[in-house]
Amino acid sequence: MEPREEERYHRLVEELKGRGIDPEEVIRRLKEQRLETPSWGYSDSGTRFAVFPQPGAARNVHERLQDAAEVHKLTGICPSVALHIPWDAPEDGDYKALKQEAEELGIQIGSINPNLFQDSDYRFGSLAHPHDRVRQKALAHVEECIEIMKTTGSTVLSLWLADGTDYPAQDDLRARKRRLEESLRQVYEALPKEARLLLEYKPFEPAFYHTDIADWGMAYTFAQKLGPQAQVLVDLGHHLHGANVEHIVAFLLDEGKLGGFHFNDRKYADDDLTSGSINPYQVFLIYKEIVLVEDELGPQPIAYMIDQSHITKPKIEAMIQTVLQLQRLYAKALLIDRKALREAQDACDAVACEEILQQAFYTDVDPLLRRVRRELGCPPDPLQAYRQSGYFDRIVQERRKPASAQQGWTAAQIQ
Repeated sequence: MEPREEERYHRLVEELKGRGIDPEEVIRRLKEQRLETPSWGYSDSGTRFAVFPQPGAARNVHERLQDAAEVHKLTGICPSVALHIPWDAPEDGDYKALKQEAEELGIQIGSINPNLFQDSDYRFGSLAHPHDRVRQKALAHVEECIEIMKTTGSTVLSLWLADGTDYPAQDDLRARKRRLEESLRQVYEALPKEARLLLEYKPFEPAFYHTDIADWGMAYTFAQKLGPQAQVLVDLGHHLHGANVEHIVAFLLDEGKLGGFHFNDRKYADDDLTSGSINPYQVFLIYKEIVLVEDELGPQPIAYMIDQSHITKPKIEAMIQTVLQLQRLYAKALLIDRKALREAQDACDAVACEEILQQAFYTDVDPLLRRVRRELGCPPDPLQAYRQSGYFDRIVQERRKPASAQQGWTAAQIQ
């Protein structure tokens, strides 16, 4: 450490000890933090209106693994990458070789995400479709993804459905619920014993009248009926305005049904902004709920996944920004004086409770994070290190020509 940096660190340590916070315990927990980056966050993407190609964007699953490995090398806390099938299907279909390729890069295959919204047969739904032929097609794809999980060692099947209707009485709502329940039951029964099914929800879009899994309560109900291997996935962008997401998180934690997150941020609807870029205090409050449960019960089996696909920001830089922001906000949550908070809550002192949270949130945790990164063998400033590494210039040169391997959903639109 430089003298000035070391001085800042020791000053923070003394401040934390004065609050009754053990700095070494905070460092230990920060070093154990794990985040999963999404393969699709490294490739070209767009809006409803157009796809916007970026120089150096990954063109196939192999390049996406390379970019994910670079993010992990710089941050030290992103050892897994989520795959989306069939976007990430290797040309030869050899997932065993893909697993080995990831391991040689220093990462592993994480959650597997089936695609149940892009095929034209899914225009009126997939697992909830009125026609048995389409439901069986969707189930066959999910079962294919489960086989991929077995080969790659993945233990998370992350399921988001675009199923819904655009107009009143377009379909029977109760019948759709029953069809979806039956389809999910078949998926659940096909899961390996060590795997989990995470059900994601979304209030609208692409269906505009109703969505078959529209909120956390519906996802929770389906998961509860299925069994202990089914849990709820909370995407921070998938809520109506005014939703108290940290309350949802606390409820699901208490029920043992919080399976994971898709971290992102949003200003209006949907997601895809870098996490914490709009409302970092919300993420801090979410981590506060998790920290309180960790204090009581120890580490929780929560999949901390990022779900972003950047258009105006360079892909890898935006991913690093999100990782550092989530690391920072978790650190701030760990600095909450939990003993003082409990006492203030017991005294019904709302002002004191808020002041305790604000004190932690506004603490400059960068000296602590730089120490954590050094101990993880990473650069203290990963974003600056990336910009100086030459990695971006290299991939821009290497990826000028079209790759022959399987591309993501944007490939056809770009061509």
